[in-house]
Amino acid sequence: MTPTLVRRHRPSPTSPASRARDWAEIQERMLVPLYEAVYERLEVGPETRLLGLGCGSGLSLLMAAARGATVCGVDHDGRRLELARERLLPDGAPEDGARLHLGGPEAVQDPTDGPFTLITAFEPLLTAAGDAQALADALSLAADKAVQGAPVVLAGWGPQERCAASGALRVAARLADPMCAPARWRPSGRDDLENLALRAGLTPDGSGRVSCPYGYADMASAVRGLLSTGAFDAAVRATDEEQVTKELIEALHPHLRRDGTVWMPNVFRYLIARV
Repeated sequence: MTPTLVRRHRPSPTSPASRARDWAEIQERMLVPLYEAVYERLEVGPETRLLGLGCGSGLSLLMAAARGATVCGVDHDGRRLELARERLLPDGAPEDGARLHLGGPEAVQDPTDGPFTLITAFEPLLTAAGDAQALADALSLAADKAVQGAPVVLAGWGPQERCAASGALRVAARLADPMCAPARWRPSGRDDLENLALRAGLTPDGSGRVSCPYGYADMASAVRGLLSTGAFDAAVRATDEEQVTKELIEALHPHLRRDGTVWMPNVFRYLIARV
């Protein structure tokens, strides 16, 4: 499925709450082709018990639940998690319809429905170069809650030459101070996903690539969507939001089309590893 262009958004202060909403309303849907490809390949359905690490505002969990899966999600961003609750647990919905926890996999107690049969970590390398050991530790802890042989899905950027968003994201790397902003964005290496899986004690067992174009209704939506990813947070701390926004617009200009929309073709890569 190709993501549709999002509706226009008026500029507003980019507070943490606004960025969480921008992620849910603008940016998260760009990853729908990735979610669909993984779920189709792994035949996610009523027998699936899924744990989503970094579930964000819950779109990936919602899509799995629509296939009949039992879903559980964890995320360290409380604002995104509240939006996930709005999606997955509307007023009157039973709490066992989806379990959502603030934090990492340690927040999940023994699953009442049995061990998980699928673990997803769709964002370990999509935004910022986080602590690889911390990521590996989280994956290892999550794997302890899964059945033996369960798939664990990791995702990251594809080759830079096939990711039009790389130019915009390089703004984040250039403006962030490398001495005090270790979470600045960096491009994924060819073996990053495999190395992360091995460090977590998992066994790589196949991979794939998916086209995930970034399409925005206008430049303002493009800026808000990209800022919501967190990839630019270190750059904003090292400089200021006005400078980051100005240089981001310049980087996005080559992708601005005559009708005012912004379109950036991207390829993402996912790895399937086994517990």
